Amino acid sequence: MSNTILVTDNAIRRIATILKKEGDGSMLRISVTGGGCSGFQYNYDLVKSREDDDLVIERDGAIVLLDPLTQQYMEGSQVDFVDDVMGQSFQITNPQATAACGCGTSFAM
Repeated sequence: MSNTILVTDNAIRRIATILKKEGDGSMLRISVTGGGCSGFQYNYDLVKSREDDDLVIERDGAIVLLDPLTQQYMEGSQVDFVDDVMGQSFQITNPQATAACGCGTSFAM
């Protein structure tokens, strides 16, 4: 597990469930790209391959990949899965973000 990016037990369970339905070799890639209402946005993609320089967080049937640029933007972050009255979603708490949108998918630095 990464020392700088924490994936909570709730998120690990949800990712493992999603990957199990996708079949062998599936992984979840989290990336940061320009865009969104706050300047940067988080993306979640199911992929079958990894790059040599990816950070790989693998636990209990869940595999999460982050490229080096994303690692820089997400250093110190926590990835969680929340199921509440507002719905189900992955939520990232990023200490580097100076602002975030209401939906939690974009942020500013």
